[in-house]
Amino acid sequence: MARKTITGLQKQPNGIWKIDKIYKGERIQESTGTCDREEAEQYLIHLLEKKRNEKVYGVRQVKIWREAATKFLLDFKDQPSIRLSALYLEQLDPYIGDLPLPFVDDDALAPYIHDRQNPATGKPASPRTINIALERVIRVLNLCARKWRDDQKRPWLDTVPMITKLNEKKASRKPYPISWDEQSALFAELPDHLQRMALYKVNTGCREQEVCKLRWDWEIAVPELNTSVFLIPDGFGGRHEKSGVKNGEDRLVVLNDVAKRVIDGQRGMHPVWVFPYGQPDDYGPTPVHRMNDSAWKKARVRAAAKWEKAHGTPAHPGYRSLRIHDLKHTFGRRLRAAGVTEEDRKALLGHKNGSITSHYSAAELDQLIDAANKVSVTDSRAPALTILKRRQI
Repeated sequence: MARKTITGLQKQPNGIWKIDKIYKGERIQESTGTCDREEAEQYLIHLLEKKRNEKVYGVRQVKIWREAATKFLLDFKDQPSIRLSALYLEQLDPYIGDLPLPFVDDDALAPYIHDRQNPATGKPASPRTINIALERVIRVLNLCARKWRDDQKRPWLDTVPMITKLNEKKASRKPYPISWDEQSALFAELPDHLQRMALYKVNTGCREQEVCKLRWDWEIAVPELNTSVFLIPDGFGGRHEKSGVKNGEDRLVVLNDVAKRVIDGQRGMHPVWVFPYGQPDDYGPTPVHRMNDSAWKKARVRAAAKWEKAHGTPAHPGYRSLRIHDLKHTFGRRLRAAGVTEEDRKALLGHKNGSITSHYSAAELDQLIDAANKVSVTDSRAPALTILKRRQI
């Protein structure tokens, strides 16, 4: 008697057998991954038995990591950081993509961590960068256990394993607020457009993209005080259209005397952008994509070299590798040194504060402007402030 063949298998042009079968009202379409008919039939039998156990006995269908990662990207496609999440999930896929969810643990992630710390080419990833990827793993696993359910209303995962993150404290670079002398030396090395942006940033505490993409239509005149402020909308996109203001609230930018002079000097350069530069569009130069470019990096090296020559001592490593965000820290440190209250500091720095609102009276704005102007009294070229910095050994 001839052997009875199993229906539901189709041979593809590449020779591999594919499953295309209706089982208990559910259509199954899946590659068997083999060119051998008998082996393909065995795989189909195994798959049908697995489906039968799920239907009859309620045996849970074990999900793999790739299914969970894909669902996360689809469910949270409108999340501001979804592009970054997709990047990290793509990096993780070769290591854990085919693993059943219960097997995603420290041991499974160890090869990923090792390869990121010891790449064949390029710069090793920092502990913080690796931890961002691990935080995505923890987030997805938590959703599998606490939110996502299968057809039988059972969680995708019973318990979430403890994922160990790397210690960031030893490797992380601490903020480096600069002194007034360091600021003068650095700004003298910057090209004109970057110097004006940096001067504005260190006097307003704005984040990098809040400077690069600052728009004139965000300016609000305050005629009672003969000045203006900027109100950056909470939906501001930064580098990406969905990134938004960091704390999810409108960002009030108060101009002290220095920042106001910078803004007044930019008027008439472009109808849209406050700090235009680069290739022109229909209206003139377009905005700077970022401040932390090669010009900034070369300027800080030159400034450190001149500092060492002038003072006869090595420049602080934090100064030689100064980041754009350190200008925001500098503004915050100077406000604190000038005795500005914590509430006013939060408002000026754009930090989340339950009492902050986009509705200010002229008196309240005057108080904030006065507080922002107090940074000038911390000029260390006068005896008002000494910033203590640990000696580098």
